[in-house]
Amino acid sequence: MTNPTGRRVTANLSLTLDGRYHGAGGPGDFAAFAPYVISEVARDHMNLIWESATTALLGRINAEGFLGYWPSVAEDESADPRDRGYAKWLVDTEKVVLSSTLAEAPWERTRVVNAPAADVVTDLKATGEGDILVNSSASVIKPLLAADLLDRLYLLVVPEIAGGGQRLFDDGLPATKWTLTRQRSGELGELALVYDRVR
Repeated sequence: MTNPTGRRVTANLSLTLDGRYHGAGGPGDFAAFAPYVISEVARDHMNLIWESATTALLGRINAEGFLGYWPSVAEDESADPRDRGYAKWLVDTEKVVLSSTLAEAPWERTRVVNAPAADVVTDLKATGEGDILVNSSASVIKPLLAADLLDRLYLLVVPEIAGGGQRLFDDGLPATKWTLTRQRSGELGELALVYDRVR
């Protein structure tokens, strides 16, 4: 598959030891992640994900949740500089939201697309430059894994077993090989990992 622009498709997500991105309480159950996502290692990891990205690709639920939180962080001078940096990037960058229900874009510099994730990514890769970051949206990451369209995974693995909730890696995915290009461990046992797809 040719990639004339050289754009990479990257994704970030936090996972429990049993591979889940939320707890047994449903999509809003992030109790297992709360102690870890504000650690030094997690914040440094968050800084990595956006430094070469020029487009944020989001599912609707994440887009609406981010809209309610990050713009205020971008304006908060007392916030951690890493959080502010990410927040400013997210506010200022091009955002593409995948949704079949939104009638209008929920943010500035945002467009809503009602199309399969693989088609949207293929179109985005055809023009522009910089990484396309699938930003914590498992509903977008999963079909891209199935289509083998991800080039890099930023994973924060927390030392908890959720015992329920959705898993990122479903049965039936194509077999793929990845190389570990960065790893850091935090004082609480969290692991910040960067994996690049071997093609």
